[in-house]
Amino acid sequence: MTVNSISSQYFPNEPKEPVIKSTTQSKSKSEIQELAKSFDARSAYFVADYTKSIGNYIADVDGNLLLDVYAQIASIPLGYNNSALIETAKSDKMIRAIVDRPALGNYPGNDLNEICKEILKVAPKHQDKVWSGLSGADANELAFKATFFWYQAQKRGYKTQFTPEEIETVMHNQAPGAPELAILSFERAFHGRLFASGSTTCSKPIHKLDLPAFKWPKAEFPSYKYPLEDNVENNKKEDERCLKIVEDLFNTWSVPIAGVLVEPIQSEGGDNHASAEFFQGLRNITLKHGALLIMDEVQTGVGSTGIMWAHERFNLQPPPDLVTFSKKFQSAGYFFHDPEIIPNFAYRQFNTWCGDPARMILAGSIGHEILKHNLVERANEVGNYLYGKLEALQKKYPSYLRDLRGKDRATFIAWSLDNAETRNKFLNDMKTIGGVNIGGCAEDSVRLRPTLVFEEKHADILVDAIEKVLSSY
Repeated sequence: MTVNSISSQYFPNEPKEPVIKSTTQSKSKSEIQELAKSFDARSAYFVADYTKSIGNYIADVDGNLLLDVYAQIASIPLGYNNSALIETAKSDKMIRAIVDRPALGNYPGNDLNEICKEILKVAPKHQDKVWSGLSGADANELAFKATFFWYQAQKRGYKTQFTPEEIETVMHNQAPGAPELAILSFERAFHGRLFASGSTTCSKPIHKLDLPAFKWPKAEFPSYKYPLEDNVENNKKEDERCLKIVEDLFNTWSVPIAGVLVEPIQSEGGDNHASAEFFQGLRNITLKHGALLIMDEVQTGVGSTGIMWAHERFNLQPPPDLVTFSKKFQSAGYFFHDPEIIPNFAYRQFNTWCGDPARMILAGSIGHEILKHNLVERANEVGNYLYGKLEALQKKYPSYLRDLRGKDRATFIAWSLDNAETRNKFLNDMKTIGGVNIGGCAEDSVRLRPTLVFEEKHADILVDAIEKVLSSY
């Protein structure tokens, strides 16, 4: 713990350790059964009490207080009941945004320019424009639309009017008005559960079964061997193999590929990493074929990996064309810089609200707090501290803590267990034995997604809990 603890400033009454009062969670189970009468509650782990949750701890209705390193599926940036964000929520500007929610496209408020500028203070380098959405999946779908509009406008001329044939055929969902185009994504990727985003998602079948799908190509994302420093040549060949697959798909796919969608780190699919060389290779291929590069930073963005936006670590030349965001930003949308990514005519990228100014205000406040307290650098310090402790545990429990990954990526850390059954038991035991709420990814992996105010004192509790659980196996 640092002398000038940010978590202590925000949360002077944060608990010193987890509290486990009930391992059966009987009240939670009862409330889930009652909830199920009006809401599909089958995926609920437990019922939380958010009035009693504080800082890095989440409370449940059974009186348990768990150290939360999953943070609402990676989406809580500054801890529960953060005092600075509560003040933002009480502001007159927020009240107006909630009570009189404007249809931003037609009736933007006189504060919208200021709200956008606050968000852009923490935008990725070189990105000076933003379009707002409602969720991570929505952000990606909006980015697809922008990509297809751009791609077609490049062919016909940016300001050229649509032909009569295009106008007629689009009303029947036929070409040329509804052109045959594709977005290339990757196996093991997760980009959302809507229709187009579902077509680019490829992590678990349950995410997309029974949904009609676009017939879009899937390339292979690198599968590295760990530790990285001992497998440099092997992993370099893996990059080359996967880039060749991308190039071949561009050359052979049945319809033009207008854009490539990729996560800087595949998160839901297993925390799969790739090198700067791989991503620059992707950038080069998109430039060669006249396609756009879309970076999905929904889970990796807003300081999660020890840099504000994970792709910035690759120093891509030129930078990505679009960067989608959500999760820890508490808002959603995409950043971009090319004016021609703005659709060539009004009412193309449009809906009633065009995003949510209340969430945009909150995003600006989150960015302000991150810069004010230098929380990205703190996440790096804490991550390095935690990773070192996990490396030591890996040597002690090599069967249960395999392929540790996320070194130098702050607390964006994951590892694999020996199989899915053990992983699921581990997640449950971490709650009931260790007092820690923790998440999984892929079939057999565990991922850490704590807040940006997670500190060394919390890391110590986490590591002690992991050892306590593993020592019982």
